[in-house]
Amino acid sequence: MLCTKKVAYTRPASCRGMTLVELLAVVVLLGLIAGILAVGFSGAFAKGKHELAKSGIGLLVQRVEAYRIENDTWPDASLGLAALSDGHATPAASYYVKPDQILDPWGAPYTIIVPGPEAHPYEIVSYGADGQPGGDGENADLSSINLRGSG
Repeated sequence: MLCTKKVAYTRPASCRGMTLVELLAVVVLLGLIAGILAVGFSGAFAKGKHELAKSGIGLLVQRVEAYRIENDTWPDASLGLAALSDGHATPAASYYVKPDQILDPWGAPYTIIVPGPEAHPYEIVSYGADGQPGGDGENADLSSINLRGSG
C-alpha cells in the first residue's frame, strides 16, 4: 500500500509499520506457544509408546504360551525371545513373531526372564525409554506380571 497523502511531521496511521519491539514481542509469543505445544505433544508421545509396549508385551505373552504348548518348555533364557523369531522358528509356527515384534517402541529388545519372580514361570519386560531397570514416567519399566495382575 502506497502512502500518497503527505503530512508535514506525522505519518498517517495507514502507513505505519511494526516497530522492532512489536516484532520481537510477536516472535517471543509465537516461541512460547510453540514450546507449550511441544511439551504437550511429547507427553502424549511418551504415553503412546507405553501403550504400544503394553500391546507388544501382550502379544509376546500369547506367543510364549503357544511356544510352551508346542514345545513343552519355556523359551531358553540364553536365546530369549529370539526363540520365537527368524532363525529359531519358522513363520508357520503358531508362536512365530517377526523380528521387529521382539523390539519395544524405543528399539530395545523385550527381555524374558525364565523363571520369573514370585513363582511365575516367566516375565517379559520392557525397560522403558532409558533401557535401564527402574525409572519413572517415560523411563518406567513395564512387566507382563504387572500387566496381567499378580494373581
